[in-house]
Amino acid sequence: KASEKKILRDVFKKGDAYFNSGDILVRDIYGYFFFRDRTGDTFRWRGENVSTSEVEAVISNIVGLHDCVVYGVEIPHVEGRAGMAAIVDPQREISLENLSNGVRGCLPAYARPVFVRLMNELSMTGTFKMKKLGLQTDGFDLEKVQDPIYFLHPDGVYRLFTKDDYDKIQSGNARL
Repeated sequence: KASEKKILRDVFKKGDAYFNSGDILVRDIYGYFFFRDRTGDTFRWRGENVSTSEVEAVISNIVGLHDCVVYGVEIPHVEGRAGMAAIVDPQREISLENLSNGVRGCLPAYARPVFVRLMNELSMTGTFKMKKLGLQTDGFDLEKVQDPIYFLHPDGVYRLFTKDDYDKIQSGNARL
């Protein structure tokens, strides 16, 4: 019954059926389709689909049940979206070393957030869900974000994200 909900009927013509996978495809000028993005609470990174809720659960356990949200952010010159976690930590008591070790031990490389943003609080909807859209729009832009952002360096440790790191990513010269 659940998979029947994903089947859309009579999309282009009467009698046809379409499986709604959550993938967004785009057709190029030659008529070829290619993957562009995902809908819902997943994003695609390094050719893999990442479930934000699974990553949120792992991170929340690592950081002592602090609230967190995970979302994908666009990076210039790179296909897909990199993971970013926003974690409520007003006292700045979270150990980045423990977080680094925890995500390395519990998540596959493609699911590890590339960026971590430590925040005083997260905005909530009327139904007490954490708002992601504004966070996703801000991304890792240091002009828009006043909270500290940390970057998962190639050595597997989260380090403070600097203007130099930002410039390298924007120019396509960062190793992600």
